[in-house]
Amino acid sequence: LGYQNILLPSGWIVGQDALAFSAAMAPQLTRMNQLVALRMGEVWPPMLGRALATIDHIAKGRLCLNIISSDLPGQKESGEIRYARSSEVIQILQGMWAAGGGPYEFDGEFYQIRLPDTEAAQPYQQNGGPLMYFGGISPAAQDLCAKHCDVFLMWPETEDRIAATMRDMSEKAAAYGRAIDFGFRSHVIVRETEAEARAAADRLLSQLDAAKGQEIKNRSMDSGSLGVKRQDELRAQNEDLYLEPHLWSGVGLARSGCGSAIVGDPDQVYAKLQRYIDMGIRSFILSGYPH
Repeated sequence: LGYQNILLPSGWIVGQDALAFSAAMAPQLTRMNQLVALRMGEVWPPMLGRALATIDHIAKGRLCLNIISSDLPGQKESGEIRYARSSEVIQILQGMWAAGGGPYEFDGEFYQIRLPDTEAAQPYQQNGGPLMYFGGISPAAQDLCAKHCDVFLMWPETEDRIAATMRDMSEKAAAYGRAIDFGFRSHVIVRETEAEARAAADRLLSQLDAAKGQEIKNRSMDSGSLGVKRQDELRAQNEDLYLEPHLWSGVGLARSGCGSAIVGDPDQVYAKLQRYIDMGIRSFILSGYPH
C-alpha cells in the first residue's frame, strides 16, 4: 500500500518482545523498514548494541529505533532517573557505532564500560546507525530528543499546539547544533462519507463503560505521563470529543498513548494529513480499529 515502515510497540501488557519479533520478520521483508520500540535500560548496552547490529545486518539496513523511557515492568522511578539512564544508553550505542570496531569507553552515572573493541556492535547502516525516533512532551524528554535523536514523535493535539511544540523543539535542537525531523502518531477512521466515518467513531464507544475504559487505560505504564494528561485536558474541553475539525479524541477514553483519530472521508483525511505535511511533519505512524 506504499507504507515504508511499521512500528513494533514495546509493552508488557501486549506481551510480544519487539526486538525478538523484528529479528524473525527481518528475513521476510524486502521493502518495509521496522521501527522497533525499545525501553532503555532493559538490556546491558553493549549487548543491546550487538543485538541491534545483528538485526540490522539481517534486515540489510531496514531498521529504525523508537526510544522508550517509561518505567521498567514492576518498577517505578522518577522521570529524571529514567531520562538520564536513557541518555546514557543512547550515547553508548552511538559511541560504539562511531568507534567503527575499535575500543570504546564510557563513564556515566549508570554505566561504566570498557570495551577493547566494538566490532560486534557495528550495524549494517554505516552513516550513524539506525535512525532514532522519540516521543515525550516533558522538558526532560524534549531535551533528550533534542540532544540525541533524529525524529520527534508527537501525539494528536490541536494544530496550534503542535506548531508551538515543533518551534520549541527546533530551537532546542539548534542549541545543541542539531536539526531534527518531526513525526505524528494518530489513529485513522476513514469511510466513503464523513457521516459514515463519524458513525464508525461513535460505534467504537457505543458499548464502552466509562469506568471500565479508565481501568483498561490505566493498565498501560504511560497512562500517567504528561503527554497523556495533555490529551486528557484537551478532551475535557470538547463535549463532542472533537479537538478540531476531523480530529476525534474518543480513543483516549479507553487507551493510553495516542488517544485521537483523524476522522472523515478520503479527501478530508488526505487534506488533514497534507496540512501536517505543510507544517513540516515528515513521518506518520497511523493505525486504526480493527488494527
